[in-house]
Amino acid sequence: MKKVIIGILPQEKIRERMLAIARGDYTPKKGEPKVWFSSMKSLAEVLSDQNRALLQVIAETKPNSLTELAEATGRELSNLSRTLKTMSNYGLVELVKVNKTIKPKVKTTEFEIHAA
Repeated sequence: MKKVIIGILPQEKIRERMLAIARGDYTPKKGEPKVWFSSMKSLAEVLSDQNRALLQVIAETKPNSLTELAEATGRELSNLSRTLKTMSNYGLVELVKVNKTIKPKVKTTEFEIHAA
């Protein structure tokens, strides 16, 4: 798995950066963050000790469904689903629909944090 580089900037700066990229005024350089958080607090909530342990469990056990993951971790399915959706929004987890179930796939368990 590849290490994900995470950046922390105020929301308005993240928006300005994204618009500059979309306009073609700025091209991200190699090694720049691909995932952005607006504060250390939001980063700490998403990458809490419990959530990093969850990523590790997914990487090691490769569960075939959220139910299987809930049983393996002892977490409530609704709580687990909400957490994984948030992590998916940041690109840390992929939620793959297989038939009628959702299979979680970890994209990374290693992070490098750049705070500006």
